[in-house]
Amino acid sequence: MKRLFIFFLVCVAVTRYPLITGCANIVPPTGGPRDSLPPVLLTAEPRMRAIHVDGKKIILTFDEYIDLKDIRNNLIVSPVPRTTPTVTSHLKVITIEMKDTLQPNTTYALNFGRAVTDVNEGNVLKNFTYVFSTGKYVDSMRYSGRVIMAYTGKPDSTLIVMLHDKLYDSAVAKERPRYIARLDSSGNFTFSNIRPGVYNLFALKDETGLHEYTSRAQIFAFADSPVDLTRQAPSLLLYAYADTSGFAKPTKKLLLPPAPPKKEDKDKPKRLIISGNIPNGQLDLHDQLILSFGAPLKFYDTNKIRFTVDSFLNITSYSWLMDSSNKKLTLTYAFKPGTPYHLILQKDFAEDTLGGKLLKIDTINFRTKSESDYGNLRLRFRNVELNRHPILLFFSGDKIITSYKLGPSLRYNNKLFIPGEYQLRILYDTNQNGVWDPGDYYKHLQPEIAVPLKNKINVKANWDNEIDITL
Repeated sequence: MKRLFIFFLVCVAVTRYPLITGCANIVPPTGGPRDSLPPVLLTAEPRMRAIHVDGKKIILTFDEYIDLKDIRNNLIVSPVPRTTPTVTSHLKVITIEMKDTLQPNTTYALNFGRAVTDVNEGNVLKNFTYVFSTGKYVDSMRYSGRVIMAYTGKPDSTLIVMLHDKLYDSAVAKERPRYIARLDSSGNFTFSNIRPGVYNLFALKDETGLHEYTSRAQIFAFADSPVDLTRQAPSLLLYAYADTSGFAKPTKKLLLPPAPPKKEDKDKPKRLIISGNIPNGQLDLHDQLILSFGAPLKFYDTNKIRFTVDSFLNITSYSWLMDSSNKKLTLTYAFKPGTPYHLILQKDFAEDTLGGKLLKIDTINFRTKSESDYGNLRLRFRNVELNRHPILLFFSGDKIITSYKLGPSLRYNNKLFIPGEYQLRILYDTNQNGVWDPGDYYKHLQPEIAVPLKNKINVKANWDNEIDITL
């Protein structure tokens, strides 16, 4: 206080006596560095890892004001209770009330996930776990493993992993699991404080919160045989899958009343709407020409379509094919690279079900891409297991672009590969049907495995792209 008074007198002197040239600005304190530490547990009643616990109320006290975030989805209680405990927070205290009758000689673990945060900064006390036992000791068995998606080779951290002490097959659809664990971002899981025993191991997408496998369309994984945790057991890698065959996604359609026709449109002739798979007037050499119509055709006559080269000389060796919807007409022909073509449509060659016709003779002009628009791609593979029937898959994003069955040479050659960046996977086609197949738990069939290659490939146009790949 004394120093502040002296500082004030100096500032007054500067004001009254201008020979004194300046005075420092008074700056309020900054408050120190930002708090980046999560809350710390100070006391627990009963104490952490207490034994012979018979009460149902637990009180946890922390070193700062805390908040609970999405406790319903974050809290995992093992063994899994029939009724979820009630969890509340006030100031620095979390109170837990167990609803089920506590089982004798049982170790309980309450994992709060990311629920416990401090009030001021939102710092998360990650995977805080409170443990106690109703018996004379705390179970200390641990078991770890990993889960990845069979088709992508990537983890899905939204899945849960379950240990079932009921070993019959349908228990996973009818019974509560004994223990539950989460996956981290790499797909790893760890069970702690497990009672020694033999368990079935599963992973699934638990959108209902019932911890049950009730639909083939659920993401699901299973171990081939029970895990013996009466001794040190090896870690397992589970491959998750979803069998969505036969499950169509419902689509919501908003039906709006048709707009009344304008008076001036009533007498206007309706026009036949035509489009083609020729962006920028170019046809991919891998494709055939497809004419798409806005409405199904009521009739059409391909004899009234002339197909010519750039000199307008007629081409004869080609064919037309209409699809079952009468909306797509495909021209099949051995197109040459870098060549201009023309389709000359007579005015009356077609009419759609809405009465649409061409208003005059129309010409569709397009050119095929040149060989220089593509890359020459040559891939050589090592350490690929031929006895597992490998298929090479090319992906752009989540879309599969093409596939190729690898032969004994373990090579892939394509002089006309579409330029771009691709992710590669090796699919081990167990049943040799050419496609990826999901698993079937009740038939004890694991899904087919697709192994993603670490690095993407970038195919350049008009370039020899030679790449060696070692798995």
